[in-house]
Amino acid sequence: MQNQEIVKIIENLKGRRNYEEKRASKLGFASLYDYFEDKISKKQKAIEDEQKESEVAKTDKEPKTSKKSCSCC
Repeated sequence: MQNQEIVKIIENLKGRRNYEEKRASKLGFASLYDYFEDKISKKQKAIEDEQKESEVAKTDKEPKTSKKSCSCC
């Protein structure tokens, strides 16, 4: 089953198709479809990683609730 998004990308390459085919073969992909499939999965993974990092950053910025002792003790 083919992903329609990838098929549309390949159809719309026009003048860049030769370039992308050479790049895909250079990187060891069997087809242009495999190349774009990998490219899209890497983008999605990068977005997920970025979201996780931002969530961690948000939790680090939140004040920690702890008992505060007075300075005299």
